Amino acid sequence: MRLRVILLVVATSSLVLVSFLIPLALVLRTLAADRAVSTATAQAQTMALLVTLPTDSLRLTIDQINAESGTAVTVFLPSGLELGQPAPRSEAVQLAQKGRSFTAEAPGGAQVLVAVDGLPGGPAVISTFVPDSVLRHGVTRAWLLLGCVGLLLLVLSVAVADQLARSVVRPIKALALASDRLAAGDLAARATVAGPPEVRRAGTGLNRLAVRIGELLAHERETVADLSHRLRTPLTALRIDAESLRDSAEMERLLADVSAVERTVSGIIREARRPSGDSARALCDAAEVVAACAAFWWPLAEDQDRWMTVEVAPGPVPVRVSRDDLATCADILLENVFAHTPEGAAFAIRLAPQAGGGAWLVVTDDGPGFGDADPTQRGLSRGGSTGLGLDISRRIAEASGGTLTVGRSASGGGKVTVGLGSPARPPETGRRHGRNRLRLRA
Repeated sequence: MRLRVILLVVATSSLVLVSFLIPLALVLRTLAADRAVSTATAQAQTMALLVTLPTDSLRLTIDQINAESGTAVTVFLPSGLELGQPAPRSEAVQLAQKGRSFTAEAPGGAQVLVAVDGLPGGPAVISTFVPDSVLRHGVTRAWLLLGCVGLLLLVLSVAVADQLARSVVRPIKALALASDRLAAGDLAARATVAGPPEVRRAGTGLNRLAVRIGELLAHERETVADLSHRLRTPLTALRIDAESLRDSAEMERLLADVSAVERTVSGIIREARRPSGDSARALCDAAEVVAACAAFWWPLAEDQDRWMTVEVAPGPVPVRVSRDDLATCADILLENVFAHTPEGAAFAIRLAPQAGGGAWLVVTDDGPGFGDADPTQRGLSRGGSTGLGLDISRRIAEASGGTLTVGRSASGGGKVTVGLGSPARPPETGRRHGRNRLRLRA
């Protein structure tokens, strides 16, 4: 934008200077020519008073004038005698001998002709030749001066335009930087209110929008936390009912399930009230988290007679995801396998480090696959579920700087590949990353 403003000012200034300087240069050239012709005419008229002198005296006077001035003077007497600078009797001279005085163009300059009447034998003609060098005397210097003045004005206009462009562009750049930080999730970013009134209004509006977004997100988090907290009342009632059971084994199992649900609710409340900027600083060991999730789901796979393959790279495998988020992502992918594939269908979970940092989490199964519809579309489900699971996993992956893709496994079933982003400063480790294949028969 700054360059465009400068180019616009240069173009405008150039047009103004050209429209002003060219006519002025032409006027200066015309004035110089008129001044030279006027001087020659005055000189010829002065000579007209001396035509009545004797021929010898007139010749001496003309020779003296030719020697002192830059113009050539010639006197054509009625007797046909020519005095002064030799010159041909052109058509203009013959016309002047009829009693007319005028200025005519001649090769290399201009010729001033003055007719002198009242002489015996007819009028005499005084011819003064003004060369081009005299007609344009001082014009070149005046043009150079005008060119320097125009160039100086153009440079000054560029300097002023650059300062004006800076005063406009700097607030706009600051405004764009603040908007980029807001788009990246930094809700503390604020634009500097400066510059022209329109830019100041835009900066003020952006700051108000940032404040409003923070208020809405805070309200949303508190609302989710409040709704989640309401689950504690039925959970407390359920715990009381479980404690009243006479079968101790059944009571312990139900109490363990209730405790797990309470921990989940507490985790939801903490997650809802967590500031949005904390996710960018979250780190965890993906190998440890994925191994724990696989161990949690292994008993259920054993009960359903599923062949479960676990391939987890030896840790640590640092990723830019919190432990709870990664556990949620892995649980969602494994839960989808159990919910949408028939019992006995084999599945595999694999975790491998990426070459540039981060990790690949891949879950495949031998079920019917996902079909043609996009399973990551929020709220879309063909299995009677909420249709939020894969969308939540996708959001977790993208928040870490990674991706989530859905495809088909080698057996024709479903395949979900989650790319987990690398932390800004991966921890130094001297351990060698290998692959440990664990094949469990459930």
